[in-house]
Amino acid sequence: MSTIGVGIIGGSPGGWASISHIPALKALPDFELRAVSTSRRESADAAAQEFGVEAAFDNHAELLAHPGVDVVVVAVKVPHHRELVSAAIDAGKTVYSEWPLALNLAEATELTRRAEAAGVRTVIGLQGRYHPELRYVRSLIEDGRIGRVIGTTLVGSGMVWNGQTTRAHTYWFDDSQGATPLSGAALHAIDALNVTLGEFQHLSANLVRGRTEVTVTDDGDTVIPVTAPDQISVLGTLENGAAASVFYRGGASRGDNFRWEINGTDGDIVLTAPWGNIQVTDLTLQAGFGDDATVSPLEVPAEYSAAIPDGLVGPARNVAALYTRLGQDLREGTHTVPDFAYAHTRHQLMDAIADASRQRTAQTLG
Repeated sequence: MSTIGVGIIGGSPGGWASISHIPALKALPDFELRAVSTSRRESADAAAQEFGVEAAFDNHAELLAHPGVDVVVVAVKVPHHRELVSAAIDAGKTVYSEWPLALNLAEATELTRRAEAAGVRTVIGLQGRYHPELRYVRSLIEDGRIGRVIGTTLVGSGMVWNGQTTRAHTYWFDDSQGATPLSGAALHAIDALNVTLGEFQHLSANLVRGRTEVTVTDDGDTVIPVTAPDQISVLGTLENGAAASVFYRGGASRGDNFRWEINGTDGDIVLTAPWGNIQVTDLTLQAGFGDDATVSPLEVPAEYSAAIPDGLVGPARNVAALYTRLGQDLREGTHTVPDFAYAHTRHQLMDAIADASRQRTAQTLG
């Protein structure tokens, strides 16, 4: 198969794609960045200069019509996903959408069905599963190194949902805009947990607005209301019978911003990170087995990093691993990367968490 051409909708310098997708694509020989589009001519020209791409457009229609673009990446704010993903599907391109796929379950259902009807390949940006440490942890568990998994506890920080923000990021605090602590940091972590240990069989939840207002620092310290819950608690039982507890806080902690412990009948695994968003941070792995009294650092064999080109750092590492798998899928006709159908199940999970929280509140009030 020849080099796979990629076009990025939302390819402005300084945006998410510029620190994740573009470095990854430049490091992968199977892919080539062939086009970017932004919402303004000025930013499109800046992208062309910074990223060395000849085709830079100020509208998505021209990118979709570009004959060299095989895969379209939608890397813009979630309220625009429905329109842009739909247009990419109609153009017959492979579509890679950042997570969340849509504003809500209804939109996610529509986009999933639309892609299936059109017969196009789809990808969802849930790249946290490709951490080398997590891939190794899955292997350890499958090999029985910690015995039977009986419980897991994951605590993290959303980092950005604190008491202050800028005008450009006020949408993070609006529950209707699709970029909340639940849909963002918490769901990326829960997805990694589910991929590693299995899905929830039963769950309860508590979604709380710990902060009810936020100060917009570049707008005269204007105070605006917070409508998105920023304290996320999910408690449940996994399909394998293990107990699971997940807690995500908005903002950052002066203590640990990410700690995930997996406990088995014959061992324990601990994953930590300085940053609470598992999909972009680096992980540290420790474990203890059998008669060990404590956990100690565990080196990850090089084979688990084989999908990540040397020299990549930060968010680009796991995104590159996802692209590597996508390239293999496109060459071999396999379907290993998470797609829209899988994203739809994550939207269903978010709705189940929100419903469980509402039911808990109703029972308390009753």
